[in-house]
Amino acid sequence: MSNTNPRLIIPALGGIYTALSSFTLPLIRVVTGLFLMPHGAQKLFGAFGGNPEATANFFRKIGIEPAATMVAAVGVVEFFGGLLLALGLLTRPAAAAIFVMLTVSWVKVHLANGFFWTSGGYEYPVLWSIVVLGFAIRGGGEYSIDRQIGKEF
Repeated sequence: MSNTNPRLIIPALGGIYTALSSFTLPLIRVVTGLFLMPHGAQKLFGAFGGNPEATANFFRKIGIEPAATMVAAVGVVEFFGGLLLALGLLTRPAAAAIFVMLTVSWVKVHLANGFFWTSGGYEYPVLWSIVVLGFAIRGGGEYSIDRQIGKEF
């Protein structure tokens, strides 16, 4: 028999949980988007130690062509898609584009390195893929621009 209203072990925390619960998904959405943006800035602008030409050479090496165009496309998805995700504007298409990009990343680059991120494995790319897939399905939710304008994709 399942209890749909479980009792808290520390009842005094109930008020905090209730007060903060509506901020949890927006927090995940904003942080995910903001964490993607520097990666895009590396590819688009050479910021944060990025080198678009070196990235294009890596893309060529692993068979992603046309390499320079694909570096720019990935940079746009990471930077502008990350910004849109953080804002909650066009959340579903932005998240879907990010999901595709991340899935290609972990399949094409990280899968062969095993699970752990410390070995260049697929651990984090898969985690981030699943997070953005949630927003591609769910949308921007409360506190998104999509919700504020009353239009969702």
